[in-house]
Amino acid sequence: MADLRLQRNFGIAAHIDAGKTTTTERILRYTGMIHKIGEVHDGAATTDWMEQEKERGITITSAAVSCQWNFPTVKGKADANTKKYYFNIIDTPGHVDFTVEVERSMRVLDGLIALFSAVDGVEPQSETVWRQANRYKVPRIGFVNKMDRSGADFLMVVKQVKEMLGAKAVPLQLPIGAEDDFKGVVDLIKMKGIIWHMETEGMTFDEIPVPDDMKEDVDQWRQNLIEAVAEYDDKLMEKFFDDPNSITEDEVHEAIRKATIDLSIVPMMCGSSFKNKGVQTALDAVCRYLPSPVDIEDTVGTNPDTGEQEIRKADPKAPFAALAFKIMTDPFVGRLAFFRCYSGHLDAGSYVKNMRSGKNERISRIMKMFANKQNPIDFIEAGDIGAAVGFKEIKTGDTLCDENHPIVLENMFIPEPVIAIAVEPKTQADVDKMGMAIAKLVEEDPTLRVNTDEDTGQTILRGMGELHLEIIIDRMKREFKVEVNQGAPQVAYKEAFRKTVEHREVLKKQTGGRGKFADIVFELGPADEEWIKEHPTENMQFVNDIFGGSIPREFIQPIQKGFQASMTSGVLASYPVEHMKVRIFDGSYHQVDSDAMSFELCAKAGFREAGRKAQPVLLEPIMRVEVITPEQYMGDVTGDLNRRRGMLEGMDSRAGAQVIKAKVPLSEMFGYVTQLRSLSSGRATSTMEFSHYSPAPNNIAEEVIAKVKGKVKVDQ
Repeated sequence: MADLRLQRNFGIAAHIDAGKTTTTERILRYTGMIHKIGEVHDGAATTDWMEQEKERGITITSAAVSCQWNFPTVKGKADANTKKYYFNIIDTPGHVDFTVEVERSMRVLDGLIALFSAVDGVEPQSETVWRQANRYKVPRIGFVNKMDRSGADFLMVVKQVKEMLGAKAVPLQLPIGAEDDFKGVVDLIKMKGIIWHMETEGMTFDEIPVPDDMKEDVDQWRQNLIEAVAEYDDKLMEKFFDDPNSITEDEVHEAIRKATIDLSIVPMMCGSSFKNKGVQTALDAVCRYLPSPVDIEDTVGTNPDTGEQEIRKADPKAPFAALAFKIMTDPFVGRLAFFRCYSGHLDAGSYVKNMRSGKNERISRIMKMFANKQNPIDFIEAGDIGAAVGFKEIKTGDTLCDENHPIVLENMFIPEPVIAIAVEPKTQADVDKMGMAIAKLVEEDPTLRVNTDEDTGQTILRGMGELHLEIIIDRMKREFKVEVNQGAPQVAYKEAFRKTVEHREVLKKQTGGRGKFADIVFELGPADEEWIKEHPTENMQFVNDIFGGSIPREFIQPIQKGFQASMTSGVLASYPVEHMKVRIFDGSYHQVDSDAMSFELCAKAGFREAGRKAQPVLLEPIMRVEVITPEQYMGDVTGDLNRRRGMLEGMDSRAGAQVIKAKVPLSEMFGYVTQLRSLSSGRATSTMEFSHYSPAPNNIAEEVIAKVKGKVKVDQ
């Protein structure tokens, strides 16, 4: 790798069907990585390589590709000033069921192209992606795709990005024409028009003067652009008031770059990827405005020995540190771990330390990924993204580092599963194969959880949605040749406590010889609101208020472990417990009979006893639902949502259709798509994503608890 300033690691993320994979395909064509454009609807797109992706025309797993782009080019041709930029691009899924693929991509990327459909604007999954990008502070460029479609409106989308996403969206272009007449764009920085040549697949273009009928609008939006970025360059503001014509293009680019990296503005562009319009301009913007690995803040981690924070600079000479963000099982090379190298240099065949397992692992080979193909490389350096083979044990989110310079990097946020199905092998031959298949799938997908129902002996798979679990079952059949019977989908309920109670638990067992003794006095109840906000990924707030040694320090950890283990199975119906606070403040021990196991068992028994008194409630997952329907079906659709215990939150109109937003319990949403089709003669569409957990009404809670207590085996 020559110059890190010429490296760009960016992703493409958006709502379902906004054109992410089509755009990635065009980028690969323009950068010379493929010579024939494959279309999603033909199942031929490079990054949609899984069988299920080809059949369904959707992206399921994020795919990484590397390519190079010559910039700046003059009229599509390289000249003496051209530099070669190196891109690592991740194409992400749009379906909310695969949201973890977007989450882990955001964790390791430096920038993002956020795609929007020019017809549909900001859709529910666009909001989710935006929140994920905010969580990891990822600078982004907005690209409004599908400008050739009927109902396309660039400025409407810009307005929605401002209002619905709270971002300072600043257009860098205005479209020339729209829908069938979409020919090109006016560049508000150059103040010239660009018309693409369709016979060269949009690879060449003509520059034209600003069309007369657009001059007024262009001047107005140019002024907005300069005002938006002027605070990043005082000279720009002075020039703007003295003589707007004296502002150079380079000054504007520099100010936009600073403001974008600072997350202050989102430059907005437009085009039509399917018609090969505007993608190269977006690539130029990636080079100009998105950060290189040296432009972002230095990576911060924790030294496991001292607990102090340490910094790793994007420098090949610094100690090696990387984050494994995705595990994939390849039929030919075995387990592949995708990782982002934040600092240092790693040669193939050398050793790294996995900070979670504490073991040293030999990296036998390092690859550059191109969708599902691997290109071996000799080494990898700071700022790059690659994949490695040779790990005996690795999980998503593991920190890999130089054994002499240990560091633990911040992990990523993994959403909780909301839906479950029971599976069992069809034949005896499938028993072992199913265990291996599930182990590999869980390793690849951190949102897939598995546990065994103690009463029925069935394996319960929990995931992000019906589509997610459907794909998992399909993969078990195809990739691992496992045939399974599956039960009906079930809701993943949770439990919580409403009241804080004080409790004393004493464990005394005498069996001849050494006995068991533990005594703890504690408070158990709901976690503090402030603590929940500060610790979004944790579930138990543990407060140690033991003074004067009534319980020795070495027994505090086992007590905490006992409570933590108990949270997986609540007191009402054995569902996991959400956000619990435990404060231990007194107790006693026996010199001979007390040990770590005694205190752990005492905590588990104490949880059961105190939990029953702490007003336990059943929580059900509530989904954020958006339905787009023609006006004549509005009454039927809203009536149906009300019957499903839905809370209507607002109605809006978009591109001639009505948009209904509601929060509805997941338990009422099974089979909703089929019902919606029959209500609207197939003309309405809906999207659904997880919103939050909320206490279930008493009648529903009693029904669920009775069902669990009765333990009827799931019908096949």
